[in-house]
Amino acid sequence: MDKIRPERRSANMGRIRSKNTIPEIALRRLIHRLGYRFRLHRRDLPGKPDIVFPARRRIILMHGCFWHQHPECSEGRLPGSRTEYWGEKLKRNQVRDEVNRALLQDKGWRILVVWECQLKDTVAVTRMVRKFLDY
Repeated sequence: MDKIRPERRSANMGRIRSKNTIPEIALRRLIHRLGYRFRLHRRDLPGKPDIVFPARRRIILMHGCFWHQHPECSEGRLPGSRTEYWGEKLKRNQVRDEVNRALLQDKGWRILVVWECQLKDTVAVTRMVRKFLDY
């Protein structure tokens, strides 16, 4: 396997977004087609949640399987190289997620996490979102 030069890796990593990702946009389109309206990335809430339904006190978080280490997905595994670096970085993401979820729940928000791999089954995601928002 060819090694990627550090400047090339840096350029690749620089193109990875934290907001308005392809999976996040797909989820937002699905929710919008269902007739729900929402707010995005509210800065006044811990962690700036992805999708916020203020009147319902509901939040949907779109988690990438790699970045948030989805335990039930093959994408949620550590890379083979620089495992110490990636292990620490991805663990910090998980800890931050837990802290933000706890803070939001303490403020009375209900939270649904949708994993990137779940978007492959739009029928199941649709059912999950409807149940969460209409409960």
